[in-house]
Amino acid sequence: MLNVDTTPRWVDSSEELAELCHKWRQQKAIALDTEFMRSRTFYPQPALVQVGDGQHSYLIDNLAIENLEPLRALLLDTGVTKIMHSCSEDLETLDRLLDAIPEPIFDTQIAAALSGLGAGLGYAAAVKTLLNIELPKSETRSDWLQRPLSEAQKNYAALDVAWLPHIYALLLKRLREMDRLEWLQEDCAQLIAAARNPQPPELYYQKVKGAWRLRGKQLAALQDLCAWREREARLRDMPRNHLLKEAVCLNLAQQLPDHPAAMAQPGLEGRTLREYGATLLDIIARACERTDAPPALPQPLSRRQGEILKELRRSVNDVAEREGLPPEILVRKKELESLVQAESPGLEGRLCGWRGELIGGVLLQTLGVSLEESESK
Repeated sequence: MLNVDTTPRWVDSSEELAELCHKWRQQKAIALDTEFMRSRTFYPQPALVQVGDGQHSYLIDNLAIENLEPLRALLLDTGVTKIMHSCSEDLETLDRLLDAIPEPIFDTQIAAALSGLGAGLGYAAAVKTLLNIELPKSETRSDWLQRPLSEAQKNYAALDVAWLPHIYALLLKRLREMDRLEWLQEDCAQLIAAARNPQPPELYYQKVKGAWRLRGKQLAALQDLCAWREREARLRDMPRNHLLKEAVCLNLAQQLPDHPAAMAQPGLEGRTLREYGATLLDIIARACERTDAPPALPQPLSRRQGEILKELRRSVNDVAEREGLPPEILVRKKELESLVQAESPGLEGRLCGWRGELIGGVLLQTLGVSLEESESK
């Protein structure tokens, strides 16, 4: 029976936080989680930081504590592993709160996938699978910025870190036995790198559905409109689509209007048109003068490319079954599509690490055979 006190311990003074952080820095690993709100803002609004030491769960009230520097130092202490679960948004929240990305991290969701427990396993499911303990789900949509928090909220937040150290111990043992700990470390390092280097505004146009249809001035306009929306949303701390919907950016880029009357459309009318109309027209006009329009984006796969993609996925499934891994943890669909569409296929990004060693040769061989068959037809 695990000796864990799940009673939440509230921390709301700088002095107590400093003492606890000093103690936690003597440990090899701690559990870490956050609660935040984001419904009306671009950035997450940090509301609570939870720390678990394997015996107790601590709820750090970042809204009340004046000096959070000891917590920041703890996160940056590379001698202490931070155990987290599906941590991408938590990394962003902590960076927003403390200007710090914790390192090193051990993401138990990724670890569960690499140890053969399935992809995308939620925290409650992981606790149930590994410890046979049922967790409540009642407070997932709470207002975490309210004070005081209810007892139900506190208990829920405490449970989020109470069992993480024990899951960590089991998963660490499994990964070592399977000789896959380095895989986990590589994937977690990639999470940290992504958190430190978010995608620049100039590349957001690539995410717009239907952008592949645009060329030349239209694509330049879409790139500049999306970059402006991204910067403005960050500056105003408001959701992108509250500022300007993605579909509006695409429509403007397609139409390239040159006067206000031609701009009006659902999502760009009334006050929104009055406030942003002149700016958007100026962005479009400048984009039309550019001599460095971005290259056309890849089109949807052709029928033959779709057949090649199926061959690649079959190869992935074969390797995944052999290794006891979820196929999606090995290669993402977009990565396979990029291989099919590349003029000179090669391994890039995540496929350069342990995935490349495990499946890279199979992918390139399958792709080569498929392309040869395609050319012979």
